[in-house]
Amino acid sequence: MAEKVEDLTVEYLEDGIATTKELDKVILSKGSWTTILFRYQNWDKAKDGYGPDRYTIRRYQKRGGEYRQQSKFNISSRAQAQSLVDALQRWLQEEPEHQP
Repeated sequence: MAEKVEDLTVEYLEDGIATTKELDKVILSKGSWTTILFRYQNWDKAKDGYGPDRYTIRRYQKRGGEYRQQSKFNISSRAQAQSLVDALQRWLQEEPEHQP
């Protein structure tokens, strides 16, 4: 496990091949609980190449000086990713409700 947030990754090597190749990441929150959005691709043996871009949101908790994954949400398709973006943009454009 990683000791620093910047070292957290979804990259996974097997027999010298990155079977999961991290393309990018965005740290959404830092602290004892950290949330990261990753963009990655999986190796497809049959096609001898990488598949389409995929996305996952991972939550980590720092315990004993190391970050440990606590949960994850895999965005299953490009269409689901776009739906998520559309919903967030719509909500962010709405007037905020006043809290008492």
